[in-house]
Amino acid sequence: MEQGSKKLQGKIVLVTGSSRGAGKGIALALGEAGATVYVTGRSTKAQAARTDVTGTIEDTADEVTARGGAGIAVRCDHTVDGDVDALYERIYREQGKLDVVVNNAWGGYEDYEEVDFSAPFWEQPMKRWDKMFQAGLRAQMVSSRCAMKRFFLEQKNGLIINTGVQSDLGGNYPVNVFYDTVKRAVVNMTKAISINIKAAGIGVTALTLAPGWMRTEGVMKHFGLQPEDPDFMKIEELHVTESVEYIGRAVVALAADPGVHQKAGQLVEVGNLALEYGFTDIDGRQLPPFRL
Repeated sequence: MEQGSKKLQGKIVLVTGSSRGAGKGIALALGEAGATVYVTGRSTKAQAARTDVTGTIEDTADEVTARGGAGIAVRCDHTVDGDVDALYERIYREQGKLDVVVNNAWGGYEDYEEVDFSAPFWEQPMKRWDKMFQAGLRAQMVSSRCAMKRFFLEQKNGLIINTGVQSDLGGNYPVNVFYDTVKRAVVNMTKAISINIKAAGIGVTALTLAPGWMRTEGVMKHFGLQPEDPDFMKIEELHVTESVEYIGRAVVALAADPGVHQKAGQLVEVGNLALEYGFTDIDGRQLPPFRL
């Protein structure tokens, strides 16, 4: 697969939770492919939602544009239904169509160092549980509903990608019971969404996309590195990690594939899609699916 080509020129894409992390990587890859990308989240230049890591929706949108797409930053708290409704109305008003929704907004990583993320469930703060469900699972459902009702039912086409994780990673899993529960629920929810869509007889596809272990801003900070520091390979534990743009290249491949409907309802992994579609990570590696 030719990377960097404008195969998504003219496509309108929404990436939720894209001020940093996987969402930012997805937005940048889409911009490189020529798409118009709505970049949403709570972190803006005027007011950051988190102080422990960097990244704003304006920064991401500017870089999307610099890479050849069109980045449009819209502040949206995806736990507030009114914000989400207003977002979709704005996209409709400005574009009149929507081709792809990547539901990536997530919660529960705030105050990451407060309690060890791998601690047993009885030591985990319940606010993590609540934020993962509200800003993660529920937000994906609300966004999917809006996409269907405002665009896809009428268009009779569209692609919904919910970011999740492979739920069978080996004997050491789950690392975090809260996280595992919510991410498994994402997979099950997306399968059920796909069944409803199939019954409606419209050309819309919904699937779950699972990355591996990504070098997000939070991960890099944990290891004492700056975001995008090329020296990460000096740390053996990080050898198996992916850049946040690896999942972005997977999204581009899926969005450009006329046969993507064959993956409806499935959990697909970035590492396997790299082999299928022929893309690599930004360092030229083709990392396999992550396993503990």
